Amino acid sequence: MNRKYIKYTAFGILGAIGISVSSCKKSFLELQPQGEFLESNYYSNPAEALTAVVAAYDPLVTETGGIDNTYSDPLGPLNSASDDTFAGGGSSSDVPQWQAINNYTMTPALGPQGGFWGINFQGVNRADVLLAKLPQVPGLSADLLKRYTAEGQFLRAHYYFDLVRLFKNVPLILTPLQTADVYKQPQATPEAVYAQIEKDLTDAINGLPTTVSATENGRVTKGAAIALLGKVYLYEKKWTQAASTLAQVNGTPGGTSGYGYHLQANFGAIFDPTNKFNSESIFELVHSGAQSYTWNNWDQFKSNIYVQMVGPRNYKGPIYYGGGYGFCPITPQLVTAMKGDPRYGYTIANIDSLTKATGGSYDQSYQGSGYYIQKYAPLLKNIVTTGLTDLNWPNDYIEIRLADTYLMEAEALVNGGGDAARALALLSAVRARVKLAPVAATLANIYNERRLELATEGHRWFDLVRTGQAPTVLAFKGFKAGVNEILPIPLTETLNGTQIKQNPGY
Repeated sequence: MNRKYIKYTAFGILGAIGISVSSCKKSFLELQPQGEFLESNYYSNPAEALTAVVAAYDPLVTETGGIDNTYSDPLGPLNSASDDTFAGGGSSSDVPQWQAINNYTMTPALGPQGGFWGINFQGVNRADVLLAKLPQVPGLSADLLKRYTAEGQFLRAHYYFDLVRLFKNVPLILTPLQTADVYKQPQATPEAVYAQIEKDLTDAINGLPTTVSATENGRVTKGAAIALLGKVYLYEKKWTQAASTLAQVNGTPGGTSGYGYHLQANFGAIFDPTNKFNSESIFELVHSGAQSYTWNNWDQFKSNIYVQMVGPRNYKGPIYYGGGYGFCPITPQLVTAMKGDPRYGYTIANIDSLTKATGGSYDQSYQGSGYYIQKYAPLLKNIVTTGLTDLNWPNDYIEIRLADTYLMEAEALVNGGGDAARALALLSAVRARVKLAPVAATLANIYNERRLELATEGHRWFDLVRTGQAPTVLAFKGFKAGVNEILPIPLTETLNGTQIKQNPGY
């Protein structure tokens, strides 16, 4: 008999039949594992239904796990794959998964794909189970059923959007699987996956609230679902749908939209942990620094470990970056691109110059340039007093923010031959926020603005791939056209008689 447990797991397709349930603590997504429950005995009341909703969100902020149970924060490999940063670290063998994508030497057995695949399919499974079980929960009101269902639909769409962008050829699983069925799942066409993503998001929009209370921060809203749908259309090159959908969340460029979004006056304030869920935040992934994590909490971290990863190694000086691990040092290409831009100092920390000027010191990273990420830097003012400093950074990650959706809409308008004046207004609003003069709303200028505005936020690699620039821009890292636009399927997913076929070139 197959006994499915609700617990903390981190599996790929071959193990994605368990789901995790965790309690709410301090805010909606500050999670702690609460033991195991037989799934057959769960979903017996509305409180348990909410706990299952929380569990479906959990993979969004999972920083350890995946198929190989390694450190799996998505920003590390995505930045390493781009021309924003190198992988860095202490040596060429430090976090080899990141080194492999940095150098484009990935194989089915080596690379970050295990984390991406395992965590996102864990999310898919939890959303599938949630959606299957919710209609049967005794005492769940119609309003809560509608909202929880919409959240499950959004989350499944989100996980599949990551999967199809990263792997292209993935199984499309929309119901909970029994063990005997796991090995029978074929890969769907990308078109079928995108169609399901569109359907889930379109359905979700109708059931989501426009706003949430402070205690629910981190839960998805109607604006977030609309923004993600617009982004999906952009990736599909459905320019008219992308522009009209994104316009709903953007409103009048430079003003306050109907969903309450407006650009922050201070660019640097966007990333300040004391300014979470600010007016520019459309979809934000919550990280808590208040859970007293130690290394005994591996596979449970909901703090932002990436902050620790990108700090300079053994830094000693007037601004706290101490104890960092030296990952993702900035490339000379990004330094050159941002020189003279008002966003430079909020994006890049010149640790080499700082230590020379102040008599400080640090250990250079592998492939280090002396420049490090500032947006997620481990700053003294953000240290919490519980647990190990390394493991308890409170910095959130704003996955979708208003400047991003402005630039996506501008791009869709230009590509689709839409309202040129509006495209210019959207681009100009992003530049005006940092006191830069307008430039023509050409694709080249919009792409460049995305690079400067969103540097090190995990968007650059996707942008280069989807716009066809990756083979040229990433040639210095070894990018191979026709192969590296997607990742290899993890080796473990193609063994033991599964129906999954390896991606071309791997």
